[in-house]
Amino acid sequence: MRNFALVNSYVMRKVLFSAILLLLIMMLVAPTSCTDKKPKPVADSAADSVLKDTSGVDSTEALIEETPMPKAADELFDDFIFNFAANRKLQKKRIVFPLKVYYNGKLKREIPMNEWKMEHFFMRQQYYTLIFDSPRQMNLVKDTSVNHVVIEKIFFRKKLVQQFLFNRINGQFMMTSLNYKPMYTNENADFLKFYDRFSRDSAFQVASMADEVEFSAPDPNNDFANINGIMMPQQWPDFKPALIPKNKIYNIIYGQKYTESKRKLFVIRGISNSLEIEMSFRKIGRHWKLIKFNA
Repeated sequence: MRNFALVNSYVMRKVLFSAILLLLIMMLVAPTSCTDKKPKPVADSAADSVLKDTSGVDSTEALIEETPMPKAADELFDDFIFNFAANRKLQKKRIVFPLKVYYNGKLKREIPMNEWKMEHFFMRQQYYTLIFDSPRQMNLVKDTSVNHVVIEKIFFRKKLVQQFLFNRINGQFMMTSLNYKPMYTNENADFLKFYDRFSRDSAFQVASMADEVEFSAPDPNNDFANINGIMMPQQWPDFKPALIPKNKIYNIIYGQKYTESKRKLFVIRGISNSLEIEMSFRKIGRHWKLIKFNA
């Protein structure tokens, strides 16, 4: 019975993603009026801005909102957050209002329900990122006993981390607060400072290779095969993953306890595809080095 419920949840995730994708396509192709005014820049805030209403958007969102979330989705946080980020009606039901907002641990304000803006998290980029101290911590992703989860939105340019805190209350995941912290106070601050430069600087990437790097990457001559072996730093441009997120990344804390570890596992996972990239880093002396990656 449990396996059937999980399969049903997986199918629901696929259906919801298709609806979201259709919604985004409709917004991209929707006609816009011509004016001489330049669009105002949109700043990052506690949540994504609400999109302008159109009849197509209304009907698609209504379809999503009327699709009930399977009860099994509350067993795994990943299943819950997919529904939470897609369904406006569900999202408001699963937030403890007025939502407390903290800055560096101090309560600064409270957001009432009528001021909440829909938060889509990483759904629009179709992938998300995770940081672990070891491969063993990755098992927490599928641990149904996890009751407290934190989603971190990390802004490299602002040197800021926005945290969304979730707790399981009476068997249901609820967002209970928001917290903003300087990036330098984050438990992964040292690695994040390194990764920020690594993601943007191709020369620094080569300089951050171990002398020999284990790798597994797609075979350029065969779409259905991988190449496995040892790579020298100068070969990085030929084999590096096509996707290395930069500027803003996400991290989900399922309960893993970070330490002053000299190892970090950076994972990139697709939402509706088979994308899975793992990059293993080790701190050698004072410098982080890439020692292994699977793309």
